[in-house]
Parts: sequence; C-alpha cells; structure tokens
Amino acid sequence: MIKTDILIIGAGPTGLFAVFEAGLLKLKCHILDALPQAGGQLSELYPKKPIYDIPGFPEVLAGDLVDNLMEQIKQFEPGFTLGERAETIDKQEDGTFIVTSNKGTQFHAPVIAIAGGLGSFEPRKPLIDGIDFYEDKGIKYFIKNPEKFRDKKVVIAGGGDSALDWSIFLSNIASEVTLVHRRNEFRGALDSVDKVQELKTAGKIRLITPAEVIGINGAERIESIVLEENGATRTIETDYFIPLFGLTPKLGPIGDWGLEIEKNAIKVNNALDYQTNIPGIFAIGDVNTYPGKLKLILCGFHEATLMCQAAYQIINPGKKYVLKYTTVSGVDGFDGTRKEAPKAVVKAIV
Repeated sequence: MIKTDILIIGAGPTGLFAVFEAGLLKLKCHILDALPQAGGQLSELYPKKPIYDIPGFPEVLAGDLVDNLMEQIKQFEPGFTLGERAETIDKQEDGTFIVTSNKGTQFHAPVIAIAGGLGSFEPRKPLIDGIDFYEDKGIKYFIKNPEKFRDKKVVIAGGGDSALDWSIFLSNIASEVTLVHRRNEFRGALDSVDKVQELKTAGKIRLITPAEVIGINGAERIESIVLEENGATRTIETDYFIPLFGLTPKLGPIGDWGLEIEKNAIKVNNALDYQTNIPGIFAIGDVNTYPGKLKLILCGFHEATLMCQAAYQIINPGKKYVLKYTTVSGVDGFDGTRKEAPKAVVKAIV
C-alpha cells in the first residue's frame, strides 16, 4: 500500500502545481492518473499548441508548460502511479482514506485532492462495423508518439483543430497523409486551414471532402479503409486510421463516491478551501464547480494553493503555519536541495 500525505487524483497542471504548494508545507504527495503520462489534457490533446494566459508567459506550448511544472516539483519527489484509474474509496475509522485503482493498487492518505480535469476522456468513435477489432491494430484515437507513423500511410478523419494540426505535423513524418472530412468546411484555426491547403497544393496531403469513412478491411490488422464520396464508394490502402472526432469527458467511478455532483462536476466550498461535501476530500481545477467558476489553468493554480493550506490543518491539527514568501524563506526540497535568493551583502559606505 502506498502511503502519502495527499493523494492527488489527476496529473494535469493543477494537480502538478498542488505538489509544489504542498511541498512548501512539508507535505508529501502521490499522483494517480489514468493516462500513461503526466500533463492531463495538455499532454494528451494539444502538447504542441501555445497557451497565452499563463502569468509570466506571454506564450508557452502546452507540452513545455508540463515540462516546467515537472521541473518545478522535482525537488519534492512526488510519487506517480500512471495508467491506473481511481476506482473505489473507503473511509477509515481514523478519518483517513484508502483508494483502490482499477488494477488493485491501494493508496492510504488523510487528504484526497481530486484534480481530474474534466474527468476521464473517452474518444467519440465513428459508427463503423467491427471498429473495436482494429483498436491497437491500426486504429488510433490519440497520437502519443508521432514517430510511430514514420514512413507509414495514415488516414485522418475529422474537421477540427486536432485533425488539421496532426495532418500538418504528420505530413513531414508519414509517407502518405490523407485527411477525410464529411464537409468541405473545417472548424479550426484559420492558419491551420490555410496550411493544409498549401500542403494539399504541394502534394504532401491528400484531402478528400465531402466524404466519410464507412468501413475497414484487414485480416490481422488494418489494411485499408472504405470511403463513401458523392454517393460512391472506394477503398484506400493505409497502415493507420486516426478518427479525431473529439472526446467525451466522464467523471467515471469518482461519480459514485457520494460526492455532490452538479452537471458532471464536483460541488465544492469555494468560500474557504474547495473542500467537497465529504471532509478531507477536495476538488480543484476543471473537475469542480461553484458560483462564478472559470475553467482556467490559472484558477486551478489558485485553488490548489488554498487546498494545500486546508490540508495542512487536517494533517497537523492545532499546528499554526506562518505563511512566508519564497523570496524570503527559500525552497527546501525533500531531496536535500535548497533554492534561495542571494544573501544581501552588509557593507558600510564611508
């Protein structure tokens, strides 16, 4: 069983920053996330997209923000259990909690911080007979490692930013990129639409619109897809088919924990500390809701900070914590490292 001060469910930016704020209070954290890597939506959905509303960063790529957060919390040595989903929770007689994952891993902590973003994401799958058979056999709903598609034939379906962006990105990696959309118009960034048009003209992307993928062929894995275009059908050979029709967020098993839920989000006390209706369980970031809630990363950072202050009082009842600015106190890592501002030099002027 993994024991920690705060079990953080969700490795997105809010969950990662909570590790830093907890570390300042000498609280250890362990992070549990269903995705195979840290970063949440930033890593899974748009690692190459710029974000413009992070204080101090006029522009930062989502993936780079995750890297910076991971570097910031490194000295506090958080534990990570990735690729596992929080399944059940049991409250102990002493008020602590035991959370069990879908793979049977157990975590014991006095404080739970749910930072699961919009919840667990499930891809919107096209209604194609037999598509389940080809999952992991040429069908991909996410692109995690673009190198997997090097020198391969790829068919992408969709009309939004993800379909446009990955078509552009893979045009320099795959041997052949085909973009299929059921309409001629795309709902994406204008510069991305223009770039796809340029690559189509240059022969680096094959664009087929209006059309729809209606079938998949292949004995052991995908070998070709069947297109319906202008009432007729045709077959296109491919190594991979990537339908990018968006994701459906769901709270998953956490929704059965007895928490107060409103419109697929967890209600919290925003007047104080973002605690849920169950004492000791907090919800921070996009997963929570309260009057005036804004689903912004910077708001999640603020919520994480106040949550950690309340967690300190639960873990250290009756002990007073005096807030000190890091410019004054410095930062002491659990790994023995210390970051601090240079000491002022005392020198007389004569």
